[in-house]
Amino acid sequence: MTNPFGLLAELTYACPLHCPYCSNPLNLTDYRDELTTAQWQRVLAEARELGVLQLHLSGGEPLQRRDLVEIVQTGSELGLYTNLITSAIGFSARRAEQLRAAGLDHVQISVQAHEATASDRIAGTPSYERKIAAAQLVKQLDWPLTLNVVLHRHNIDHIADILRLAEQLHADRIELANTQYYGWAWRNRDALLPNRQQLHRAEAVVRAARERLAGRMEIIYVLPDYYSQYPKPCMDGWARRQLTVTPNGDALPCPAAQTLPLPRASVREHSLAWIWAESPLFQRFRGTDWMPQPCRSCPRREIDFGGCRCQAFLLTGDAARTDPVCVLSPDHEIVAEAVRVANEGKRPKAAALTPRPNPRRAR
Repeated sequence: MTNPFGLLAELTYACPLHCPYCSNPLNLTDYRDELTTAQWQRVLAEARELGVLQLHLSGGEPLQRRDLVEIVQTGSELGLYTNLITSAIGFSARRAEQLRAAGLDHVQISVQAHEATASDRIAGTPSYERKIAAAQLVKQLDWPLTLNVVLHRHNIDHIADILRLAEQLHADRIELANTQYYGWAWRNRDALLPNRQQLHRAEAVVRAARERLAGRMEIIYVLPDYYSQYPKPCMDGWARRQLTVTPNGDALPCPAAQTLPLPRASVREHSLAWIWAESPLFQRFRGTDWMPQPCRSCPRREIDFGGCRCQAFLLTGDAARTDPVCVLSPDHEIVAEAVRVANEGKRPKAAALTPRPNPRRAR
């Protein structure tokens, strides 16, 4: 068993945006009883003792926590590399200066599209101009800037424009990540999954941009699982390098694991050390002993670890089955059929998307 390298601290699921691809839980009311400042500070201290080096502060929208500066300062004092993952709504000059003084190391801003009309439509609220202003502020304050763009059928054709925007904003890094189908994205999958022609065009644009911008901007491009021959390793393997703590204190081996019918592990009841090393949840799919065939005898078993447990559960109802994305999976036809629909069906209208609701803050 290795020690965790990164902690994703989901401080709140409250968010001013209504993105239809949000991977946060559908049952948002279960997360309104958020951890207090002191509880989060204890979690960070325990994470550091476990060996965590990177702290990713996310949500929802972490800027909706009034104690965000205190949490950042605690992480910085513990020696953690702190990364704010934000929609940038609420990222005022005053708040930015406070976070800079508290020791925040990096800012990652989500962008929904390359221009205001499309971006605001996908986000479900006027937000594009504030995102651009926030990105400019990040560079003015000499922070590293990452832009994160979730790709789907409604924006992937504008990937060249998105890359030009990142270049204009002098982003150090851009993550072009095709939608992962959990939460609201799972509900909207048929309206979000791009077709093969869209993906081929996007890949060509990304290859050219990587050559042109080499040494100036790092470009991460993540293919949709459904179009891959083999699945991606779940968080580099279940409970191997990463862990997540949700707003109500649930600890998870991956951000979507609350969907699985497994015993809970809460930082309100146990230390992170016990949760990481001994909890049934974190032990359940760690390593390779749990694997069924064909994973058990597959030479890739320690490369992709059977794929995503949450995806296997959503598609088959059994979290222990081989991820159906894999061409060797006995359930691969489920994914193949979804891909056929995406390539044969008519292009869905944006109105077909169900937006994520906006829960009220707990505190």
